[in-house]
Amino acid sequence: MNQAAAAVPPVPGRTVLGQPFGIVTLFLTEMWERFTYYGMRSILILFMTGAALSGGLSVPDTDASAIYGLYLGSTYLFGLGGGWIADRLLGAQRAVVAGGILITLGNLLLVLGDAGVFFVGLLVIAFGVGLLKPNASALVADLYPEGGSRRDAGFSIFYTGINLGAFLGSVLIPLCAHRFGWRSGFILPALGMAFGVVQFLRTRGYLGEAGLPPAPQRRGSWLPVVAIVALFAVIALLALSGTLRVDPVLVARYATAAYALLGFGFLAYLIFFAGLSHEERNRAFVMLAFFVASVTFWLGYEQQGASFNLFAERYTDLNILGWNMPAGILQAVSPLLVILLAPTSAWVWISLGRRGLDPPAPVKFAFGLIFMGSGFLVMYFAARHVLAGEHVAPTWLLCTYLLHTLGELCLYPVGLSYMSKLAPARFAGQVMGLWFVSLALGDNLAGQLSGQYDASHLESLPGLFHQVFWYGVSGGVVMLLLTPVIRRLMAGVK
Repeated sequence: MNQAAAAVPPVPGRTVLGQPFGIVTLFLTEMWERFTYYGMRSILILFMTGAALSGGLSVPDTDASAIYGLYLGSTYLFGLGGGWIADRLLGAQRAVVAGGILITLGNLLLVLGDAGVFFVGLLVIAFGVGLLKPNASALVADLYPEGGSRRDAGFSIFYTGINLGAFLGSVLIPLCAHRFGWRSGFILPALGMAFGVVQFLRTRGYLGEAGLPPAPQRRGSWLPVVAIVALFAVIALLALSGTLRVDPVLVARYATAAYALLGFGFLAYLIFFAGLSHEERNRAFVMLAFFVASVTFWLGYEQQGASFNLFAERYTDLNILGWNMPAGILQAVSPLLVILLAPTSAWVWISLGRRGLDPPAPVKFAFGLIFMGSGFLVMYFAARHVLAGEHVAPTWLLCTYLLHTLGELCLYPVGLSYMSKLAPARFAGQVMGLWFVSLALGDNLAGQLSGQYDASHLESLPGLFHQVFWYGVSGGVVMLLLTPVIRRLMAGVK
């Protein structure tokens, strides 16, 4: 089947702002996917823990936090399989379409089903994100075979689409849920992703030959995919029938062990068994340090959708000039700050670089961890006010989100860049997969940490925030102390 069928015919040489016009297709696709993902994330734990009388699921906080972490972590882990499916079976374009359809169907299951079907819907969405997200990014790269600064600009445009979608979804979907009920709030994500799929199908001709199916001699077998899907389907059917009781807290613990084994096992393979040169092996030790730092950062950062979201709902005065703001809207703060601060962040690093003062990568990682930890110190004092019987102002959360966004800008783009630079050429794709495993592990741990908060024992809340504060700051200090060693091991990578 011709990939351009039913799509707008390619327009040779057509550009927008000096960029290939296909970047518009991918900008809008990723914008709608992130609209759906972050919008649904902004109400997910609130819906699960909400009282049945108000339309919620009445899931205990501990279980809801574990499910939240499992969901977020699985979207990144399934991205490894999504990349393989595109490379060996479908091609990136078809993988994006299939992922978008699964995300749409998954969100419809959230609307239509009971509690059991709701959790199946989360699994379907996770599969869809795993197909769409890595392959949309791969298509951006394919639009710029020459590389260079033009590709960097293209990814900057794409990154803006990510955060624009996250901002809009985190505002509109909580508003919809607040006005029309929880389940109605999941209709908007389904519509948004459906619109994204339609616009991709109509305009993918502008992508040219980027992401077409692999040649027959490079194609793999569907058997592993069918086997994995069948396994998940059997588990889902057994759970829905009541034959199998799934304990989300226990599953989250096993998932943590599996993610850690996958990440650290791959690093051990690289260091001891992959036949690397002395220089490449040294760089693998640097990747180990960055992997641990990334896990530490995300286990704190992703409290935004978990314990922070519960804090906003239960202990924050959300009355703004007589309007009771839905708690989930505060999830829009971070993507808005990224949009506003990313250009400034890039300018700062470039200006420092021109003066020979650009901090080395481990120092930037340290800044990211310390900013993250500092945000939890703010929340620790906010929680102390709550213990005194007060509802606190939203400014506590706003200040925390500002610190966490600064940390994200220090760590996330730097990590993406340096993992690609440190990777041995023959392991480049697998090392990028390793980076996303660090996000999966961090997100899953975020859910387990959030589960330590016990609403019946409010003193557990400042204890949780104080604990993560020390994780962040201690990790940052360790990275600073290791900086001289890490720079030597990097062997000239800048």
